[in-house]
Amino acid sequence: MIAEALLYAATWPLTGKTHRKFIRYSVNLWSRAGRCAAEWADHEEKSRNAIRAATADLRRKRTAVVLGSGLLRDVPIEELARAFDTVVLVDLVHLASVRLSAKTHRNIRLIERDLSGYDELAAGREPEPLGFLRTVPYLDFVVSANLLSQIGRGVKRRCEAGDAGMPDDTVERLIAAHIAGLSGLACRHCLVTDIAYAVIDRNGRTHEEADLLFGVSPPPSKTTWKWPVAPLGEESQDYRIEHKVIATW
Repeated sequence: MIAEALLYAATWPLTGKTHRKFIRYSVNLWSRAGRCAAEWADHEEKSRNAIRAATADLRRKRTAVVLGSGLLRDVPIEELARAFDTVVLVDLVHLASVRLSAKTHRNIRLIERDLSGYDELAAGREPEPLGFLRTVPYLDFVVSANLLSQIGRGVKRRCEAGDAGMPDDTVERLIAAHIAGLSGLACRHCLVTDIAYAVIDRNGRTHEEADLLFGVSPPPSKTTWKWPVAPLGEESQDYRIEHKVIATW
């Protein structure tokens, strides 16, 4: 708990006021990633491999944008920084530890941004959560890195918290807007996302399953794998939580 408290305190003054309420979610993710490092290693490597494959044959490597850069554990950031002239990391919160790591590369830029499109929809506008990418010069590659399901869950929490006047299909529309935003890019893009989860007991019996994209169909995948998000003992001694992940480019 001391390490988490120190990381929270270090990140607070570096984060914009509107995004500080999300710091604890990022710190909690950092903490779980540390506890589950061995179990998450395969998922993280397969995520990095998907990004490597997506960029392998690019002729021009000027600017790359990472949407949902998070802890950078699932992004081959060293390779991207060497290959591209500029790498832009976009997320709600950049932990102090991530900022320190990014400082070792002169060509990495950090942007704090809500990528959900929620505020646009709340204002009565058609959401274009990735519309800002049209203003990025020399854009040759964009990856959405294990972000899309988080958008869905985050938007669902906001709707359930009682935001009045939001459309009934808010979650679905914003997930679809993210996918459409990627597919509409003129440059190469890669989507890595978990699409479903299952709660499985210690005997291998599945007790609960859910669609993390809320019925929205993702693009056809090039590869898929399982991610043990909560191994046995992380949340309960009686069950584990496993996510299905896809990657496409």
